Amino acid sequence: MPELTEKEKMLAGRLYFSNDPVLKRDREIALIKTQAYHGTSPELFEARLGILQDLLGSCPTDAEIVSPFHCDYGYNLHIGHHFYANTNCVFLDCAEIRIGNHVFLGPNVQIYTALHPLDPELRKQGLENALPVVIEDDVWIGGGAIINAGITIGHGTTIGSGSVVTRDIPPNVVAVGNPCTVLRQLKPD
Repeated sequence: MPELTEKEKMLAGRLYFSNDPVLKRDREIALIKTQAYHGTSPELFEARLGILQDLLGSCPTDAEIVSPFHCDYGYNLHIGHHFYANTNCVFLDCAEIRIGNHVFLGPNVQIYTALHPLDPELRKQGLENALPVVIEDDVWIGGGAIINAGITIGHGTTIGSGSVVTRDIPPNVVAVGNPCTVLRQLKPD
């Protein structure tokens, strides 16, 4: 059986060398595309949409991401219909980030899939791994919230501004704080 590439290790959630030349080039391509997006006037909707659809793993025609934003690779970011991300959002998409329909992100929301080893010797070697993030349908995430690697946020949930989500959040709740905890249950639709 052939040895996995660093990219294959990354996508499998295994330790991988983040400065692998292929991964570095993929990040450069994502940066070039995001800079093109940021440099395209907002009234040129079709051109901006084309850049997003070329950059992201999946992007419907009714998605809106306000400039600027950042992603590591783009191809691991999948967004649903009627998605809206306000300015300065960060998507560290070393693993898949799957965002459902009717999801709204406030400004400065950060979604991290990247993890670094606790062992400093492994960190010195440039090794890291990544775990996917899932944000289900009808979620609102307030400005400045941080969503950590491996997290699932259930449908219909609201995450308060400035929250740091360190564990899964169930559906149809309001959750706030650092660490983010459920404040109250919402009625299902």
